[in-house]
Order: sequence, then C-alpha cells, then structure tokens
Amino acid sequence: MDRPPNKTGPKPAPQSRDAYRHFLAIPTRWMDNDIYGHVNNVVYYSYFDTVINTYLIEAGGLNIHEAEVIGVCAESACRYHEGLSFPETIDAGLRVGHLGSRSVRYEIGLFRQGQEESAAEGQFVHVFVKRASMTPTSIPASIRDALARLTTD
Repeated sequence: MDRPPNKTGPKPAPQSRDAYRHFLAIPTRWMDNDIYGHVNNVVYYSYFDTVINTYLIEAGGLNIHEAEVIGVCAESACRYHEGLSFPETIDAGLRVGHLGSRSVRYEIGLFRQGQEESAAEGQFVHVFVKRASMTPTSIPASIRDALARLTTD
C-alpha cells in the first residue's frame, strides 16, 4: 500500500530553552514508561498540567479546591522530537502565547536537564469558568497578572 504524501511540510525544529519564561523540574516516574521503555505519549499531557497548575497556584494564588473561577482545558496538542524515559528529570518550560480576557494559550517545552533543545513541545488552552455554573468568565486579576509575566505576544 502506498503512503499518502506528507502535506504538512518539514517538521519544525525543536525550541530552545531561552524561548521560555518559567521552568519547573519534574521527575519521571517508573509508571510513566510504557512497554517500549519510554514515557508514554499521554503522560506528556500530565507534565503540561503539572507545570501550568503549579504556576497558577504558586504565582497566581489559585486555590484549586475553593476558587470560584477555575481554568478548564479546551484544547491541547503535543509535538514529539525525541523520547523521554524513567529515570530522568524533565525541565518543563512555560510561556504564554496568547492571553485573552477569558482564555489563555500556554506553550510548553519539555527538556532533558542540561539539554538546550526541547524533546517535546505542546500547546494547552485554558478557558476560565465560574466553578458553580461552568460558564465562561474573566480571568481573575491575580492570575492574569501572573500570566502576563509569561507572555510572548
């Protein structure tokens, strides 16, 4: 069977560390590896969630248990450049590619410690909603201020 032609063009080059504003070290876990000996693709999204929510809690003052306004994932994507595996520690880089009034697009780079080019890159969109009704609302001021420090646009 013939393979269809690649219409997406050449694969973009990995991003470098200096493209990101904030970093969090995340150790891989034994359970992150799949049968092939590398971190399973779905686990990368867990790393995205970890760097984003740690930042929102620490820099933005988000109370994940009681806040009236929370962020919910509306979209996510990942591009893999090379595999990660247990045991190693990943440096998760974070920046904000777009900050709207009710949503934010995060851009994440996952790096091996000491490596300058990303092993994977992702995008993650949060829409902020009222917890009780799940209706979109403005990003709270303390969170908006924290996110503004990470903007690239």
